[in-house]
Amino acid sequence: MAYLSGASKVAARTGWQTAVVTKLRADMLLLPPYQSAAQVACPQGQPLEWWEYDAAGEEQWFRVPENPECCPHCWEASCCPRHFSYAAGAHETLFGLIPLASRVSRRLLRQVRPWIEPAQSFEKNQLGLGQIFLNSLRLTWQMSLWADSAVLLRTMAWLDAPHEISVLAGLQPNQMEFGLELEKPPE
Repeated sequence: MAYLSGASKVAARTGWQTAVVTKLRADMLLLPPYQSAAQVACPQGQPLEWWEYDAAGEEQWFRVPENPECCPHCWEASCCPRHFSYAAGAHETLFGLIPLASRVSRRLLRQVRPWIEPAQSFEKNQLGLGQIFLNSLRLTWQMSLWADSAVLLRTMAWLDAPHEISVLAGLQPNQMEFGLELEKPPE
């Protein structure tokens, strides 16, 4: 359970257009406009929803939801743009390519991550990598590639393996056709 550094997340976002979504660490501080790890709000307190990422300007855009709670009572309602942008590089964990307060991010962290971690742990134990300490980044990278290759090769072998015929196949019932002619409906 490691977190990538901010510099690595910036490199992934700018160099490869890849989102790195991680949970907020306990020692990380929230930046405005975040009220909590799952909620962004305008300066007057109206909860916002994620709208889009502008790659050209490297900005995250948030907007007021369809039925706002605070906007009808806000003193800035007449001049409010109802769309707010924040630099993606201001905080890679909070904003990044997919902001932490988006539904996409919450779904990834809630559904995908719990599925991936046990699979990686299983593969690590299958390959015996849990008993090895690697102190070289280059060797660790190569071992990771080899582990991924082993998983892919094993999956390909399972997909190409011939189906085994059961010893009891002759005793199992089969569905048969009786060969009866059915009347065709008149045209």
